[in-house]
Amino acid sequence: MEALPLPNNRNYAHPYIPNTVPEVRDAMLKEIGLTSMDQLHDAIPDSLKLNREMNLPPAMTEYELRRHIDGLLAKNKHGAAYLNFLGAGCWQHFIPAVCDEINQRSEFVTAYAGEPYEDHGRFQTLFEYQSLMAELVDMDVVNVPTFDWAQGASTAIRMAGRITDRSVALLPKSVDPDKVMIINNYCTPVMELRFVEIDETTGKMDLNDLRSKLSSEIAAVYFENPGYLGIIEDQGQEISELAHSVNAISIVGVDPISLGVLQPPSQYGADIVCGDLQPLGMHMNYGGGQAGFIATRDEEKYVMEYPSRLFGIVPTEVEGEYGFGDVAYERTSFALREKGKESVGTQTALWGITAGVYLSLLGPTGMQEVGETIMQKSQYAAKKLSAIPGISLRFAETAFFKEFVVDFNDTGLTVAEINARLSEAGIFGGKDLSGSFPAWGQCALYCVTEIHSQADLDRLADTIQTIVRKP
Repeated sequence: MEALPLPNNRNYAHPYIPNTVPEVRDAMLKEIGLTSMDQLHDAIPDSLKLNREMNLPPAMTEYELRRHIDGLLAKNKHGAAYLNFLGAGCWQHFIPAVCDEINQRSEFVTAYAGEPYEDHGRFQTLFEYQSLMAELVDMDVVNVPTFDWAQGASTAIRMAGRITDRSVALLPKSVDPDKVMIINNYCTPVMELRFVEIDETTGKMDLNDLRSKLSSEIAAVYFENPGYLGIIEDQGQEISELAHSVNAISIVGVDPISLGVLQPPSQYGADIVCGDLQPLGMHMNYGGGQAGFIATRDEEKYVMEYPSRLFGIVPTEVEGEYGFGDVAYERTSFALREKGKESVGTQTALWGITAGVYLSLLGPTGMQEVGETIMQKSQYAAKKLSAIPGISLRFAETAFFKEFVVDFNDTGLTVAEINARLSEAGIFGGKDLSGSFPAWGQCALYCVTEIHSQADLDRLADTIQTIVRKP
């Protein structure tokens, strides 16, 4: 195959990169007072520049490239082919076919954000999603989705910092370490994160430690219910009251599919609610369909601190006529540009539409039914696993929703060894927690949802029992 000319050839125009036609490129350089493309990179130290040609393999034909990529993708293992008990932030739930049918329609499939005039239908679907989500969490205002729960929590904490004019947020040590890294990255340098101990017996927040860390510099107390470890935090009212005692904001992260059976956070003192929409009609696409939400009361001090778009019913230029459009657009970085409190950026509007479809399909009765089904099946699985000699539940006396921590320390095997043998049997075991919580030794986080049958759960227990009995 004949090699293409190198891109640094002044007569070379790249077929896929715009403005590389020599005449166009030279005109652009002249306009900004430069004579070469290399001058654009003068600010980069020479030590960071590659001073040789890249040793790339020969270019593939389209057919060769397709075969190569197909071969790489074939190495992936997915939940549809295996019996899957992984959760920890991306969960395998049943997806009604109509969710995919609607979110793949051409007018929605690239639902980036959209502008008025041509996008009133998209605005309406997002308004309907916000309305349904607000009803589910028992709040008034819901934003167009963020990227994921971690970003939703990060933004909620930064909102609290601006509302209170304070710079410290408290989080329990049980929050997912990966999520904490994102929150810390997003909040630095305007907010500082400090951590509250958890009770080693129950896994719940240690209220005495929380009391000791509350002060006039605390902007927010953030906790999750259910938490990363699956635990239902039944101290929510007390936590919120303690936060409010120092005029801090109570922020609760929640798995929305639990709200058919669990009390919404607004009813135990939450000022801001956030979470992930992925359980509401989104597939596990290599880690997500992730999409975060934020919800608050309809109070100006909260609404004006949302950085993201809010859609509502607004009057048009025609008297008596209404349409769907932005609420308080002037507070966003679209309007304020570099003076914005936070950048709006890309938002996962498509997943908001999907979540709206899911919620409209299930309704209150359906959400209650799926929540009860999950709890019944997860309790059954936990009971079966903890009956195996050498295996116990880490927080045996604490209520949980769909995830629970299984303790394998008395089996003499590591979680990695158990998961490897489960994989050989066509099962994805729980998430290994030994790296994130080393003090607990060999523990794993198992997830059970409505997709698992009793036969699936019996198969899991029987396979693990066989594994731990082997010498």
